[in-house]
This record gives sequence, structure tokens and C-alpha cells, in this order.
Amino acid sequence: MTGRERSRQPRGLLVEGVRLIFVALLATAGFEIAKSTSSDPATTRVLLLVFMGAGVGYVMGGVMGRLTARTISKTERELRRSPPAELAAGTAGLIAGLVIAALISIPLYRLPAGAAWTSVVFVYLTMGALGYRIGRVRRDELLGLFGLKPRAAGSAPGEINVVDTSALIDGRIADLVHTGFLAGPLLIHSGVIGELQSIADSSDPKRRTRGRRGLYVLAELQRAPTVEVVLVDEAGVNDVDAALVRLARERGATLVTVDANLAKVAGAVSVPVRQINALASAFRTPFGPGDEVSVQLIKEGREHRQGIGYLDDGTMVVVEDGRDHIGEAVSVRVTNVIQTSTGRMVFAALTGRESS
Repeated sequence: MTGRERSRQPRGLLVEGVRLIFVALLATAGFEIAKSTSSDPATTRVLLLVFMGAGVGYVMGGVMGRLTARTISKTERELRRSPPAELAAGTAGLIAGLVIAALISIPLYRLPAGAAWTSVVFVYLTMGALGYRIGRVRRDELLGLFGLKPRAAGSAPGEINVVDTSALIDGRIADLVHTGFLAGPLLIHSGVIGELQSIADSSDPKRRTRGRRGLYVLAELQRAPTVEVVLVDEAGVNDVDAALVRLARERGATLVTVDANLAKVAGAVSVPVRQINALASAFRTPFGPGDEVSVQLIKEGREHRQGIGYLDDGTMVVVEDGRDHIGEAVSVRVTNVIQTSTGRMVFAALTGRESS
């Protein structure tokens, strides 16, 4: 059974449960109507109204059941996207709003019954919704009143990452996730997906290829077990870069990008940035073929006449014709550098003055 089938099963049970309730209610209502309009409880009129009530209840129950299921699913998705600290602050605001509504409603009960209950319901709905909205917007201040640090109920700052369009197109973010350098929630703004779709639909073959690669990397990240990809839906966004910086600042997140200009903008407003190009530059090979290095040969290599030495950072250097210089510090010229899962391996040859 697939995940989608498992999610449909409780939804179907919910729809059928609501439908059963409506069938029972409207069938009972049909029976009561027939009973009040007919002196004989066993007449065909009674049975007809009961069956009509059950039929109407079956149809209405199905409609209301599906509407309820969609509402619950939408609410669940929204709760998953919201940080726990924001939900906690919203709940506190909701409770405070209901308490205020209860106090305001006390004099309203002196009104006539029809006006009183209408006014009380309006006050409760208004104050509850207002309290919840204020709680979510002012969550940091509310948590501070209870001696909690902002976002203490959620992920710590830096554990959440906001991913830029350029980082998805670049593709190296998938390697960072697979190797464990990048983990935790990854927030993907709806504007980023829109940009990827626009690039993927471009008439330019190169742009189209870049857009499709970004969409493929996004799908790969969604399958990765070490990260949770969360879609942040925000309508009416014209400047995606500004929206990403704002999102990272509001959520206490780090912006992941390869765009140098966007990184500067984020840094100007004190938003942490993980710039993939800077990370790659930090891990680049400190030397390449043709460079000369000095190394102490300490043992014989596997192949004929090879000598083995190690640099200060532990990188192994395999020197051709270096067996006769074991125990000596020699100058060698790099011929090849191989990057493996266990580190770098350097192949080198003795310089002219050492081999002579």
C-alpha cells in the first residue's frame, strides 16, 4: 500500500462517518415530520419521508464529509509548514482572545435573547481570530514574557535553511545533503518553484536545461532522508530575492545560495548565508599538477621503487623513484591529485635536482 493510499483511507472513513451522521439526522427528521402530520405511524407517508430524509442525508453527508476532509487536510498542511514556536504563540494569543471575549460578553447577555447570542458569537469569533493572529505575528515578544528565548519552542537559529533558486540550479546542494553537511528543514519558497518552472519552460535550450536540472535537484532533496523539504506558499510576490531574505529573517534561518549579490544583501540585514561557492573554494585543492612541494619520505610504496610521504595535513604523497630517498626530505613535482572518499592522494615525481 502506497503512502497516498494510506492517506486516503482515513479520509474516506471520515467522509463516510459524516455521511452516516447526516443520514441518521435527516431520516429521524423525516420520521418526526411524518409523525406530527399523520395519526398512523405505520403509513406509507411515514416510510416515504424517512427514506427521503435518508436520501437527502446521504447526498448532503457526502458533500459535507468531503468538505470537512479537505478542510482538515489543508489545516494539517498549514500546521506542518508553521514553526512550532509560531503555533505555540498563536495558541496563547487565541486563549487570551477568548478570555477577553468572555469578559466583554458579560454585559451583552442583558440584551434580548436573539441579539445577545448573535453579539456573543461575533465577539468570540472576532477576539479569538484577532488573538491568534497577534500571537503569531508577535511570537518573539510573547515568548519573551514567559522567559523563553525567541524560537525556543522550535528549531534553533541556523538549523533551518532557506534555499535560493540558484542553489537548486547549481545542483551541489544535493551533494551537501547526501554527505551530511546540510541537514534539517529546507524551506522552499513558492516563488523559487515559479522561477524554476519559468526557466524550464524557456525557449532557450540552455535555460530550459538549467531549469529542469533545478526541478530534478528539488525532487532529489524531497527524497533525501536527512532533510525535510517544506514549501512556503506566499501569493503576490514580485521580488523573490527580497521574499527569501525576509523569510530567512522571520524564521531565524540561514540562506543557501550561489548568488553573490543576494548573499551581500542578506549579510547587510544580518541574515546568515551559506554560500556554496565559498564552501567549494575553502575545500579546493591547495596545489595542482606542476606545483612543487617538499615532503619527508617515510616508507616504500606498493609499486616498484615508489616512496611514500605525508604532508602536514595528512595527505599521502606517492613519489615515483623515491625508494632510494626514504628517510629524506625531498622536493617533488606534483603530477596528479586524486580526490577520494577518504581524502586526497597526491602523485608526484622527484625534481631534477633530487633525481640526479
